[in-house]
Amino acid sequence: MNRSRANVIRIYGDLHRGQAQGHMGDPNAVTPNLDRLAADGVTFTRAVSNCPWCTPFRASLHTGLYSHQCCIQNGQRLDPALPTIAGVMGAAGYDTAHFGKWHLDGAREADDLSKRPDLYLVPKQRRGGFGTWIGYENNRSYFDCHVHGHREDGTEVPLHQLRGYETDALTGLLVDFLQTRSAQRPFFAVLSVMPPHSEYVAPADYMRRHPLRDVQFRPNVPDLPHVVERARRDIAGSAAMVENLDANVGRILECLERTGLGDNTHVIYFSDHGDMLGSHGYFDASLPWEESIRIPFIIGGRSATERLDSGRLELPLNTVDIAPTTLGLCGLPQPDWMRGFDYSGARRHGGASLERAPESAFLQYCLHDSPFLDWVWRGVSSAGGGHSALAGLELGLSRAAGAVPLLPGRRRAGAEDGQGLGAEAVALHVPL
Repeated sequence: MNRSRANVIRIYGDLHRGQAQGHMGDPNAVTPNLDRLAADGVTFTRAVSNCPWCTPFRASLHTGLYSHQCCIQNGQRLDPALPTIAGVMGAAGYDTAHFGKWHLDGAREADDLSKRPDLYLVPKQRRGGFGTWIGYENNRSYFDCHVHGHREDGTEVPLHQLRGYETDALTGLLVDFLQTRSAQRPFFAVLSVMPPHSEYVAPADYMRRHPLRDVQFRPNVPDLPHVVERARRDIAGSAAMVENLDANVGRILECLERTGLGDNTHVIYFSDHGDMLGSHGYFDASLPWEESIRIPFIIGGRSATERLDSGRLELPLNTVDIAPTTLGLCGLPQPDWMRGFDYSGARRHGGASLERAPESAFLQYCLHDSPFLDWVWRGVSSAGGGHSALAGLELGLSRAAGAVPLLPGRRRAGAEDGQGLGAEAVALHVPL
């Protein structure tokens, strides 16, 4: 096998908040494989989603641009003319593969209620430049998931139904890729799954592990009957889905060991954004609270050729940092158009220096498609442990969650592209 370049696998779910892991002290989800990945690797405990919503995060993830520079709302199509990390990796000699959720081609379930978004066919030229792409635009039917795409040799993969639960089946596609690929070229592989997104349903054996009476709440879930009832149900289902996802992380790690790929593969685990799950009386994401913006971010795996560090870092890693950090783990330079910071030096000794690491991460929510909220919000999350935000409504951020009260906003140089925001600064709020 060619060991001149490290392999990279990126695994991420949807609505998996950073607090919902065993090694982060969550009382509901048992995550032995993520715990092992974290113990052997580097965990960024203050990683955030720049724009905590599905499409904006994914656009930023693939391009290395801030969400307002690529996609600002759900269901928006990513401009296929924009360069992507898959294109960079492919040009560097990597086999590139994406399996699972895409949500970057503008298909909306609401556009035609007779159609399901997982039956929508994403044109090949809008699949992000991946050599292999087998996935779907969006999906809410976890036991009835359909995928389509193409393989590295150009063979089209027709639309077909996966067998079983989505996360299990998509993990199987990645495992097949790992077991059958050529060992002559390094690879960059992505597994993107919908769980633990609502609707909170997992295979029965995982659901049975979480009776509603055993659910434990975060302190900021208000004791209101309508909130508690839904939060109890949603947290139980979410924990079951996280545990299923954790088991599939274990399948991937076992495959790496069995195939001999484990000695030269970085494994990165994260999520697109968090999930309120009743905290402050809210559900889902898109809000500037800890439960919404905070995401898991672990860099694990091994290297037979270089020394790797481990530990927990309170650095404010942001969505735009994921692409340059991925490149840095492989020893590849960051293109000028990527706006983030390369944190690979936290893991590998040959990685970029952390001396100029940002002191804060820029947060934003540019457009909400809900009829109940008509304000955007922007803010920062600082390395010091807090975050500030302004919006057109009273947010009441929780001190217990590591937040600070709302502050008067002011704009500093560089705020337009998310650069130059100090830990004390917040951006102006703007009504739609």
